[in-house]
Amino acid sequence: MNSLPSPLPAGHGPRSRGGAPSVRPASHRTGRRWIGTGFPTAVLLLAALVQPVSAQDAPAGSVFNPELETHPAVVRAAEILERDFQQQVDEWIRITQIPAPSGQEAERAAYMQEAFEALGLEVSMDSMGNVTARRPGTGDGPTLVYAVHMDTVFPLGTDVTVRMDGDTLRAPGISDNTNELAAILALARAMDEAGLQTRGDVIFVATVQEEVGLKGMTYWLDHNPEPDMLIALDSGLGSVSYGALGIYWTRYFFRGEAAHTLASAGRPHPARALSRAILSLYDMELPTGTDGAVMNVGMLDGGEIYNGIPEEVSFTLDLRTVDPELLERLNTEVEARVAEAAAAEGVEWDLEPTNRTPAGGTEADLADRRTHPVVETTLHVHSHLGVDARAVASGATDANVAVARGIPAIATGTGRGGNAHSLAEWAYVPTQRTGMQMLLLLTASLVGVE
Repeated sequence: MNSLPSPLPAGHGPRSRGGAPSVRPASHRTGRRWIGTGFPTAVLLLAALVQPVSAQDAPAGSVFNPELETHPAVVRAAEILERDFQQQVDEWIRITQIPAPSGQEAERAAYMQEAFEALGLEVSMDSMGNVTARRPGTGDGPTLVYAVHMDTVFPLGTDVTVRMDGDTLRAPGISDNTNELAAILALARAMDEAGLQTRGDVIFVATVQEEVGLKGMTYWLDHNPEPDMLIALDSGLGSVSYGALGIYWTRYFFRGEAAHTLASAGRPHPARALSRAILSLYDMELPTGTDGAVMNVGMLDGGEIYNGIPEEVSFTLDLRTVDPELLERLNTEVEARVAEAAAAEGVEWDLEPTNRTPAGGTEADLADRRTHPVVETTLHVHSHLGVDARAVASGATDANVAVARGIPAIATGTGRGGNAHSLAEWAYVPTQRTGMQMLLLLTASLVGVE
């Protein structure tokens, strides 16, 4: 792996604030057609919050240098992001209104592929449907991957029309994760037009099937060279996740002979076995706290008639913890309790794993990851822009796959919203402006600029 470079080229020393414009635009244009009357005030408030951090406050592992803001190409890229912000919002809306349930992302993937190709990037689509766009550096810096998932949890037929409500956009998927798809396209365009030459490669990966077990990201890492760093853009602005929450989804089946209600007395009964199993699972003592575990029985299925013993019933279990050893131990105990319940009722049982997202480790296990430059630099850039940020040793994004493989990785985001995975999902647009500044400075810092 390449070592992290100084973000500034040789000889690019400190310059006075008067010698070059700051990366933060001095003014914000008003009168944009999409926004409500409260927008200028909100933007000015955000700008007022931007206070550079003093050198002594900088995290020890950060490679961000505030003087990067005076680099001509970085300044130009920032100006382009500001100039084209309306275009970015329009594209954000267009992408949101392309349906993309997990496993059915083809139309959205085609959009991303065409947009990347228009920039002259090295673009490909793999057999899973992931779209990869490589922006080559000079070869003197590390490789940084930005992973952004294209899929949503909403089935085909869901109304994904975006509604504009003042400074807020409302639609299923609007903050998870179409804002980040628009963000990487805007970043790539700004870097291209500004002539911002990085030392390391920047690889944009629009992934599939993140919502159903990180399948696209797993495939991509299985079939591509290991990057030096990976950042999943799939979180809120100010969130920095450097861990990986292990997630096991399993469906448990109970099977027996069908019989009429009048002949059911004393017979083996799959439904009774299921009931025994669920009650037993909720008697398990789960450790609490940051490194603890949670579980949930989410779905029940089985039976077709009122007046008969069902031949098959099932339930699903969602088991989660950051501790890989604990995850396996609890999973083993769950299976033992299910087997015991089946035996007590004289029925057969089986299981179907549907998601096996690996756990990255406890906070203590990841102590060295917490101080890695990808974490420290991200926190530093946020702080420099006046955004409160906190690093947590957990996460449930495409970054999990990299964390579990020992690749320095985090998840962060460029905007803020809420009600994800619901029809009431929303995103607050003004935060996206600050998020784009963060993304530009973070990229230039981590891979270096000429």
